[in-house]
Amino acid sequence: MMNAITSKDSTSIAYVKQGSGPALILVSAAASDHHDAAKLAELLAAHYTVYNYDRRGRGQSTDAGAYTVEREVEDIEALIELAGGTASLFGSSSGAVLALEAAHALGDKVSKLFLYEPPFIVNEGRAPVPNDYVSRLEALIQSGKRSEAVEYFMTAAVGVPQEFLEFMKADASWKSMESMAHTLAYDGRIMRDTQSGKPLPQGRWKVEAPALVITGENSEAFFQDAAQALVDQLPRGEHLKLAGQDHAAVVMAPDALAEVMLEFAQA
Repeated sequence: MMNAITSKDSTSIAYVKQGSGPALILVSAAASDHHDAAKLAELLAAHYTVYNYDRRGRGQSTDAGAYTVEREVEDIEALIELAGGTASLFGSSSGAVLALEAAHALGDKVSKLFLYEPPFIVNEGRAPVPNDYVSRLEALIQSGKRSEAVEYFMTAAVGVPQEFLEFMKADASWKSMESMAHTLAYDGRIMRDTQSGKPLPQGRWKVEAPALVITGENSEAFFQDAAQALVDQLPRGEHLKLAGQDHAAVVMAPDALAEVMLEFAQA
C-alpha cells in the first residue's frame, strides 16, 4: 500500500514506507518508478526506515505545470520532513544526480549519500548527449510521440544501438517507459550540461555529507571516469566498484548493492 505526502507546490508524492531505524529515501532513475528499487528497499528495511517513492509525474504521484529541478528537490525535502528532519539519500543514474542536487540544496538535512552510476560524460569516453536533447524530447511528447521519445532517450542519452530497439520494444518494460516518457525531459534538465564531454564544473555541488559513489565493475569506462570526477569534488566522497555488476545493479543485484551501502554506513 502506498501513502502520499503533499509537496510545496501541492503535488502529491506517493511513497512506500517500510522498516525501522534512520531514514533512507530512494530516488529512482529516468523512466523508472518505485517498483525498480522494491527489492533493494526490502533488503535495506532491516536497517533503515526506507521511503521508496514515485517521482512526480510517475506511478501514483501527480504532476504540476512547468517543471523545475527545484520542485523535485522540494519533493525530497517533504519526505525528509516527514521522516523527522534528516535522512540519507540513495539515487541511481540521473536519480543519483537529483539526490546530489538535493544534498547541495538541503545541507545538513541529508546525512549520507549513496550514488549509483551518475551518468556524467566528462571526457571523450563516449559521445556527448546532443545540445538540443531536452527540446527534442519535449517536442516529441507535445506531438504525442511517446514511443519515439523513449527511442530517442535510449539512443541519444543511454547509447543503445538503433538495431537493439526492436528487441527492447517487445518487452513489457517498454510500455512502462512510454507511460513515463513525459518525465524523460525532467531528467535531462537535472543533468543540465554535465553530459557534454567536458569536465564537471568546479564547486558546482557543495556537499559535506559522507558520499559513496558506486559503479559496476563491468560498466563502461565513462561511468568510472564520472564517478572519480565527482568524488574529487566531494570532501567526504569515496568511489567503490561493485564486483561483477553493471548499470542494472539496482534491479539485478540489489543484495550486492545493499551490502556495500551498509558497510559504508557502519564504517
